[in-house]
Amino acid sequence: MKGKVVVNWLFIVVAVIAVAGTIWAIKPVAPVKLTEPVEINISAALGLKDALQDIQKEYEASNPNVKLVFNLGPAGVLQKQLEQGVSADMFISASPKQVNELQNKNLVVPATRKVLVSDKLVLVVPKNSQSAIESFQDLTKVARFGMGEPGTVPAGQYAIESLKSIGIWEAVKDKAVQAKDVRTVITHVETENVDAGIAFSTVAALSDKVKVVAVASDEWHMPVTFPAVIMANSIHPQEAEAFLTYLCSEQSAAVFKKYGFTFVGSSQ
Repeated sequence: MKGKVVVNWLFIVVAVIAVAGTIWAIKPVAPVKLTEPVEINISAALGLKDALQDIQKEYEASNPNVKLVFNLGPAGVLQKQLEQGVSADMFISASPKQVNELQNKNLVVPATRKVLVSDKLVLVVPKNSQSAIESFQDLTKVARFGMGEPGTVPAGQYAIESLKSIGIWEAVKDKAVQAKDVRTVITHVETENVDAGIAFSTVAALSDKVKVVAVASDEWHMPVTFPAVIMANSIHPQEAEAFLTYLCSEQSAAVFKKYGFTFVGSSQ
């Protein structure tokens, strides 16, 4: 009887040691690391804000591994930031001028350059205005009019080109109230801080407090186009190019058209 007890106890001890050894030999499993979305940094003209917000929602929903981060502002200001080393994967301007200057400094990848959309330059007045302003030439009759600062705001650049083209810039330049961006021009008109304002058609359409009284002829200024390009120092060039391709797609075209842009979506 004692022999059986000893044997049983020995069996139990051996079994416990074996199980313990097996457990000891199992390596701990490392915690699973969730992959962080790739951030694509995009410096983009402020006039595209609403369209880009809609496109962002659509793109991120179908590409959960990508997060789009926008730095919005006047194209000229963004250009200076990029020249000073601000990190960005893509630049979308409201004029070819800024992209051309960055390209001359080898800061962009020329082969990736695309024209996304085009716009129109318009003259607006307060919605309930009773003034006789019906054309750009009528700016000679106003006390003050709003326009973008031409050094940093493409709409301001186009405004001067147009007013010079019709021969009235010298006569009206002292009446110009220069704003930091086109949306501020619209605000000045809404609040009647100025009698009229020169803006992009798509930005004017966002306000129910102004009305368009004239559209600038395309012959008066360089084409109002919005080019996009990948930056030479892009951290995620492949992902940035994939998004640029999407910006030129039918899905994006529908969004741009909803906000009044003429879709182009092709190489320059």
